[in-house]
Amino acid sequence: MDTSPPEPQLTTLYQELILDHYRRPRNKGTLEQATHTVSLNNPLCGDEIDLQLRVDGDVIKDARFIGRGCSISQAAASMMTQLLKDKSIPQALALADRMSAMMHGDLSAARDKSLGDLRALAGVSKFPVRIKCALLPWNALTDAVKT
Repeated sequence: MDTSPPEPQLTTLYQELILDHYRRPRNKGTLEQATHTVSLNNPLCGDEIDLQLRVDGDVIKDARFIGRGCSISQAAASMMTQLLKDKSIPQALALADRMSAMMHGDLSAARDKSLGDLRALAGVSKFPVRIKCALLPWNALTDAVKT
């Protein structure tokens, strides 16, 4: 199993991708006709997210968020909302599990192409205090679809 750190160019690319999602978030704003809404915050660092989903049957048709916080939490929310569209609730929860595994150091999850751009956040697993930042939108998703 390869436990070597990513190549410097790859690390830089990942940092740029995270900053791009932070500076130009996708799916940020209010979702008209949301069927599921949840608000969460991380009191340790002040990150906040309001996640809104439009679910038809068991398929997430649209996802938006309003949030404030660090680049990691906001980039994770942007990346997550892109990935969730047209996924079933079970698929979305499976992605949440993979994201959690990646944040807890699972190298196979870090290479899992189903996570898309979120793989750029794999390095966050080395900073335990920041893991909650990356998982905040995913915790909101889990809360939203289980209510």
